[in-house]
Amino acid sequence: MSGESASAIQKGQVDLLDFIDWSSVECLNQSSTHSLPNAIKQGYREDDGLHLESDADEQLLLYIPFTQVIKLSAILIKGPEEEGPKTVKLFSNKEHMGFSNVNDFPPSDVADLSPDNLKGKPVPLKYVKFQNVRSLTIFIEDNQTGSEITKVQKITLYGTTVETTDMKGLKKVEDH
Repeated sequence: MSGESASAIQKGQVDLLDFIDWSSVECLNQSSTHSLPNAIKQGYREDDGLHLESDADEQLLLYIPFTQVIKLSAILIKGPEEEGPKTVKLFSNKEHMGFSNVNDFPPSDVADLSPDNLKGKPVPLKYVKFQNVRSLTIFIEDNQTGSEITKVQKITLYGTTVETTDMKGLKKVEDH
């Protein structure tokens, strides 16, 4: 990783791959032969021959729930120069979104991806908007050239887990 890429990822931030609830991950408008695991799962996303591809038009809607509450600080979305994503809207803790209602909600953050981003430069997010994230919805609105198909080679989410207090482990303090 170059020094420039590393600066977008704050110290202590990790790849949140291990905290994704794979049983509930969804992707709307994905090609049946080029699906979401190609871009997000370990091993698959490192293979430039594999990618996520849109089906009917250029838009993609991804729903990624987590096994525990996380803080999200940056996102990396890698894609080809021509068909790579351009406008990416991120929604924290919005469930059951579809193409019919995605524009009814204000996004937590919007990333306008540059060619540098598509080559692997992470996008720092509005950290205050992603403090207690149970799920992340990613709406890829369009791509770099306005073509019918959007391709995503890799998605990496950077952040930390939120340490939760074990209430059962606390002892009651007696009044004196």
